Amino acid sequence: MENPSSSNIEEVQQECYDEWMSLQAKRMTDLKRALANGEKNDGALRELIQSVIEDFKDYARKRSEHSRRYSSNYFAPTWNTCLENALLWMGGCRPSSFIRLVYAMCGSQTELRLTNFFRDNIGGLSMALGETPGRVDGAGESMSDLTAEQLFKINELHMKTVQEENMLTKQSATLQEDTADMPIAVAAFHKERIGEADVEVERALDKYEDEIARMLAEADKLRLTTLTKIVEILTAVQAADFLLAGKKLHLSMHEWGRQRERRLLEACGDDSGGEFSGGEMASNTISSCGIEKIRKECYYEWMSLQPNKHIVDLIEAIMFQRSNADDHHTRKLVGKTINDLVT
Repeated sequence: MENPSSSNIEEVQQECYDEWMSLQAKRMTDLKRALANGEKNDGALRELIQSVIEDFKDYARKRSEHSRRYSSNYFAPTWNTCLENALLWMGGCRPSSFIRLVYAMCGSQTELRLTNFFRDNIGGLSMALGETPGRVDGAGESMSDLTAEQLFKINELHMKTVQEENMLTKQSATLQEDTADMPIAVAAFHKERIGEADVEVERALDKYEDEIARMLAEADKLRLTTLTKIVEILTAVQAADFLLAGKKLHLSMHEWGRQRERRLLEACGDDSGGEFSGGEMASNTISSCGIEKIRKECYYEWMSLQPNKHIVDLIEAIMFQRSNADDHHTRKLVGKTINDLVT
């Protein structure tokens, strides 16, 4: 089978992501229209909701296929903004954040309903007298109408989801710690040249990529399961409201991240010659910003210090096993090396 370059794989992965974001925007419009029209046909609304779930299932399947070839891209994707990457968990959002969104919507809509109750005695009185509750905008049920049974089920789902998240997080931590073990760390220590090819290291890194792909698939499965169960607990209108809020949050975070990068670029002085403007500015143009340059320079300077004379001397001291009389010399080298680490 053809082994495409990492750049080609990344292009395929980004195209998949771009299609997903376009579909998100389309579904957001569909959900808005259905809720604005006060969709009375519960079956039709459920059909739309199921389509949204199937969209995510299809996206997760495609991600799983692409991650088999190059999984690490999904843990710090270049198509995301820096803000989005800082908030990633296992290549996406935490499944428990879906439930936090339910709580947030329930709280905000209840607060707004209470505000309207006290501001409008007539409307408040009619609600108190047992008239049919509805969304804050009058289009039907709202998240503030969650029953005790619904809240109990959501709470149970929340606890179970957090437990499964923690299990995956521990697996990720173990995998990260394994890079400081045999054979990777030992090979790095004994190689004369930094980054010198090593068969055992390549096998270990291939295994690492496979494990990352497996965890990404497990995380997507948990995201899908949590989303599906929430929708099952909610009424059709509540579920549509929840899915709409989730899509708006996802798209908004992406756009807010781009806006922040744009403002930072402008504050640092735009040296792009006017090539980019407004919403068309790509998120990676932040690399031309002075602050980003300073960060990169700091990193490159730090990396250049790694094979410096202090470390070379320290390795020699260890490998040639200096006598106890030279302990003071070795300790001085350790001190200089630690000073490089903290400055």
